[in-house]
Amino acid sequence: MTAFFPGQPTIDAYGDGGFRFAGMSHRGSILALPSGIYHWNADRAALKPEDFARVFSEKADVDHLLLGTGTMARPPREVIQAFAEYGITLEPMATGAAVSTYNLLLAERRKVAAALIAVA
Repeated sequence: MTAFFPGQPTIDAYGDGGFRFAGMSHRGSILALPSGIYHWNADRAALKPEDFARVFSEKADVDHLLLGTGTMARPPREVIQAFAEYGITLEPMATGAAVSTYNLLLAERRKVAAALIAVA
């Protein structure tokens, strides 16, 4: 899968079913990784470790993954265990909080990524 945007820009806005970043907009959910921003086709109600394969492939550059779940929801135990096995801290929160925290941690030059579920 090719990145919509290479590199790690801040997320400028969210809502209306998508996100804005780097002067672009995207409808749907996204993965914001050190290598770029990607479309993310994950079902919030049925998240599984495989949904995070791209995150795990970049584990050398990711210490924290912010999981924006739309509204606050705890991910399944299998997802939590997979992140523990890869040594990446998983922080689930509402999408808006995840966007704000992601931008803040990027500004601090932290090794952060985000998996963001689009909200209306």
